[in-house]
Amino acid sequence: MSWDEIFAEEQGARDAERLGGKRTITVGWLARTTQTSVLFSAPKLFSRDDPKAASSKSVQHCPAAVDFDRRHFVIPSPIDVELHFVRQANGGMSLQDANGDQSGITASGLQELLRLHPQQEWRHPDRPLIQFLSPYIFVADDPCFIVQTAPYLHYFPEPRPGVQMGGRFPIHIWPRPVSWGFEWYDVTRPLKLKRGEPWFYVRFETENPSARVRLVEQEITPELEKYISDISDVSKFVSRTYSLFSEAQRLRPPTLVRAKKE
Repeated sequence: MSWDEIFAEEQGARDAERLGGKRTITVGWLARTTQTSVLFSAPKLFSRDDPKAASSKSVQHCPAAVDFDRRHFVIPSPIDVELHFVRQANGGMSLQDANGDQSGITASGLQELLRLHPQQEWRHPDRPLIQFLSPYIFVADDPCFIVQTAPYLHYFPEPRPGVQMGGRFPIHIWPRPVSWGFEWYDVTRPLKLKRGEPWFYVRFETENPSARVRLVEQEITPELEKYISDISDVSKFVSRTYSLFSEAQRLRPPTLVRAKKE
């Protein structure tokens, strides 16, 4: 840890004490999946491999930039795939893996992970919406919102042909899977994902904005399993899931976060 990271952390701790909040909020993560769980790697704290700063005025020494970076966790892509659209005879479009038989993932495996939304669910008639079913779930016992974003701190020589859908919701009330939605702007270009490369970021908003988040692998306890099941798939039955938060909070056990034993 650099001196600038230490400074940012100590400053956050002082702010936490001054504001009367916790210095550290523990967030549990798990990959709840029916697929091979080894596909889904642990979230990683964002870090840079920049060369040593040549000047004390370099951006590497900026406490604001350091503090911003260190609040992001990277979720790596679980698969290698190159998707492209094929125009059908009836005018419709279908998604295919451009690598065909040479692809590392089978067609049936891809169908388990990927969904092409029907056109009436798109935000724009010329921008198809796809969704990868991510198994990552985050849970907290203290008030905490998760924020999901595109991996904008990484440089991609070949930009993705659209915009990742963002999201924000309270994980102390609503620990549900964080899906990956993508709005495809340029259907003439393929979408390439490489296993291990940044897929998306998550960061966390707490009552005390200076608090540090400690991410731990979550034990799948019976209490958590039941609570997740109680709130799963409700979007199939109601349009505004946020209206259910108060009822979900009433049913929530007092404690859900438990770090997995090594």
